[in-house]
Amino acid sequence: MNGAVDTANKNNKRILWKIVDNHRQWHGKLSFALLGYQTTMRTSAGATPYMLVYGTEVVIPLEVEILSLRVIQEDKLDDAEWIRVRQEQLELINKKGMDVVCHSQLYQNRMASVFNRKVKLWEFTLWLLVLMKIFPHQEEAKGKFAMKWQGPYVVHGVLSGGGILAEMDSRVGTKPINSEAIRRYYI
Repeated sequence: MNGAVDTANKNNKRILWKIVDNHRQWHGKLSFALLGYQTTMRTSAGATPYMLVYGTEVVIPLEVEILSLRVIQEDKLDDAEWIRVRQEQLELINKKGMDVVCHSQLYQNRMASVFNRKVKLWEFTLWLLVLMKIFPHQEEAKGKFAMKWQGPYVVHGVLSGGGILAEMDSRVGTKPINSEAIRRYYI
């Protein structure tokens, strides 16, 4: 969930940056930026964020000043009829929500297939020389200009999706290493 909030904040900042002339006036344009974000179609969901929450498209302020057909139709409804129409809209929210779920699953499948076409698998073989990635939580990762890979190591054992590494002096490691953290070493 935090990733979605970060993405929304990043997009809102980008919209604000485009509509603000002076960095001191951003608070006056924030409502316009938020309205723009809420009413923009998202490719991944196939709907606007406003539509996902409320089940209908937003009535922009201009539609209230210069009456649109939608505003006129809702204005002429009596209370009972308005309640019936609103209940139908609320029932549509569930249907639209299911449509969005299906759309987003198809979108994720398309994105995964595009990504997977670019992935090149390589098999470990015994006695192959490799480098092991240094992760940020390790002691060796010190600062911006630190080495990103350590080694070389020798593949001592082959597992599905990884391997057991040995140091060059034949000391064998005890933990299996994921194949994503290993890169082939060329002499």
